[in-house]
Amino acid sequence: MRALLQFKTTKKVTAANTFLRDLDEAVSRGTPESRTRALWHTTDLMIAGRFSDDEIWTFGEVIGRLADEIEVAARAQLARRLARFDNAPVNIIHKLAFDDAIEVAGPILQESERLEPYALVANVCTKGQTHLLAISKRKSIEETVTDVLVTRGNQEVVKSVVSNDGARFSDFGFLHMITRAEGDSILAEQLGLRQDIPRHVFQQLIAKASDDVRKRLERERPAMVEQIQTSVTDVAGELQSKFGPVSRGYFVAKRVVATQFRQGNLNENSISIYARSHKLEEVTIGLSLLCALPTDVIERALLDRNREMLLILAKALDFSWATTMALLFLGAKDHRITAKELSDLESEFGRLNVETSRSVLEFYQSRKHAGDDKSVAMRKPALAAS
Repeated sequence: MRALLQFKTTKKVTAANTFLRDLDEAVSRGTPESRTRALWHTTDLMIAGRFSDDEIWTFGEVIGRLADEIEVAARAQLARRLARFDNAPVNIIHKLAFDDAIEVAGPILQESERLEPYALVANVCTKGQTHLLAISKRKSIEETVTDVLVTRGNQEVVKSVVSNDGARFSDFGFLHMITRAEGDSILAEQLGLRQDIPRHVFQQLIAKASDDVRKRLERERPAMVEQIQTSVTDVAGELQSKFGPVSRGYFVAKRVVATQFRQGNLNENSISIYARSHKLEEVTIGLSLLCALPTDVIERALLDRNREMLLILAKALDFSWATTMALLFLGAKDHRITAKELSDLESEFGRLNVETSRSVLEFYQSRKHAGDDKSVAMRKPALAAS
């Protein structure tokens, strides 16, 4: 029985190869009607059979040649058949995906699992908005594809992407969406309702949103709003320093650290030494100068149980993990952090991007120093000092 099955399989593959060779020779001599019949016959044969990758590629070559000779409606029908075929030839899938007619490209762009991320990125960069809209509706979209969609897509495309739970956003993608959502209440609300939106991005969205959008998001995401209300960026001055800003020690520390800053000697090494020496006032003042943020904001970042803001500040200043760890221990209760928590914080710090963190810092600066020309002037040298 096994020998008989093997014989039948070999005979089937040989017959298919012979058929493909004969068909390939007949493509150039056939009439439009015969080519269309040949297209469907070849497609049916490919879908029904079990062929090797090389044979599938050959099918794709033949189908591709036939597809060049048929009308748009027939190519669209072909695209719909191949879009959900898990073993569809990649060569014909690419050809159909880049077809100028959206009725042809659409089904492939939206449904085919045979399209690699690089092909989708190339499509977004070279085709029109209807093609981008089809891609935005895919069951899943990788970050690299989402990044170009939110950059090149029009408002319809962007709204489609942000409402797609299968789309994954990078930090760049989220921050770019904040800009796109300005003045668009629907987009702002859709963005705020995403379950994967980072807290600092949600915070920026709330800060820029209209009153109506803010109220709706507060109703829909009460847990997120509660976190923000207790975060460093929304509450300034509630948490006083352990030593108090009016103490004599504070003014001495301020004079020493400010002198270092003016002389260009305040840097990561200075902050690291202060942190390891448990000099909270010097660290608070130093980070305030380097980040161009009020001391009460730095104070809360250091002492808040949620360490996200402190990690962002350290990454924006391009601090090493060793220095960041010293800052974390400085602000921790009794200067203690469990090994598990420290490992999680290190992983989170590693995922942060310097440029993205600086964008977040600049947003905080603009909120805290609106109208303060002196503080605005300090921003560039502050970041340069890192």
